[in-house]
Amino acid sequence: MEAVEAERNDQNTPAPPPPPLTLSKNAQKKLLKQQRMEAKKAEKKAAMKEQKKKEAERKRKEWEEMLASVDEEERSKLIESRKGLRKERMEKRSEEREKKVQRLTNAKEHGQNIVVDLDFSDLMTPNEINSLVQQNDLCLLRVLNILGDAGVHFYFVFQPKGAHSVCFRSHGTMSLKGKMGNNVSQVMDVPGIMIMYCYAVNRRCASPCHLWLTGCNGKMGSQLQRLPGFDKWIIEKENQSYIEALQDEKHNLVYLTADSETILDELDPKKIYIVGGLVDRNRWKGITMKKAQEQGIQTAKLPIGNYLKMSSSQVLTVNQVIEILLKFLETKDWKASFFQVIPQRKRGGADSEDCQGEVEEGEENEEGEDQLEMKKMRTESPSNG
Repeated sequence: MEAVEAERNDQNTPAPPPPPLTLSKNAQKKLLKQQRMEAKKAEKKAAMKEQKKKEAERKRKEWEEMLASVDEEERSKLIESRKGLRKERMEKRSEEREKKVQRLTNAKEHGQNIVVDLDFSDLMTPNEINSLVQQNDLCLLRVLNILGDAGVHFYFVFQPKGAHSVCFRSHGTMSLKGKMGNNVSQVMDVPGIMIMYCYAVNRRCASPCHLWLTGCNGKMGSQLQRLPGFDKWIIEKENQSYIEALQDEKHNLVYLTADSETILDELDPKKIYIVGGLVDRNRWKGITMKKAQEQGIQTAKLPIGNYLKMSSSQVLTVNQVIEILLKFLETKDWKASFFQVIPQRKRGGADSEDCQGEVEEGEENEEGEDQLEMKKMRTESPSNG
């Protein structure tokens, strides 16, 4: 009886938690570097916020002093004038929104077709999710602070693998920094963050592309539906795979993969370029090339090696590839497109000199514009696209 009871107790005893993942020295260095950058970024943001607060307070006092220094009639004129200026700003913003909607609508007919293939979300395993905790990639600095205006600071911590691979995480390990000052690490289901960023960048372009999302089903579809205003986005959202949704255009499909021997020199308006949104571990190396070959569709790779030497891994994220394609559509210049999108830390010194000045001048401004665009997407009425 005692043996049976002991066995029963053993069965009821919960399994011990798995041992914490240990970081390699290289991973520790990268993590510390990222933490320092994050701390510096947070300090800079806090200083800017405090400066804006002081500036707003100064303007408020000046306004009150001005009103107090004039008679009733003049005061009424000043108030009405201020209301008129506010109305002008609101009308201008409304006009800008309408223009963006019109550009996106026109792009559905005349824009370059670009597909984000989301058929890889089922390849994410629990171990891969856990492994994100000890990995990091600073490629996504430009999507940090998406919720910063709400007092919450999110950041991705992952490092996709594979040369030139276009990677997308259907789950992200994020650090949550709340107003209480506590740091809480947790795994969150946010596959749409990079997609939201891609849409925001495309929405801001003077000549946007015709953006497609295919494979929007299952868990991936559920997570995308959680994005603010997703149902109203002016974008093609297909539950089917691209090969099914675009079966009549199969001869024009071109999968962008680093394993291709074909270098992409120009963007053909008739072609439909596919960007793989995959969870890319070593075991999935070459999966996009294999998929394209099995489906009998064309492949190509971005001509990165023709224009610059990467100082580290040549991995590009989904949002970077989309941005590069959009920049090329605008400039018709691959080198300028690469230098404006690929972070400086990943570019080699010799090849960086020509464009260094103009890139450094524009990178911070573009970061602010992209974050502002995403904030607008959350605050504007969903019906505005």
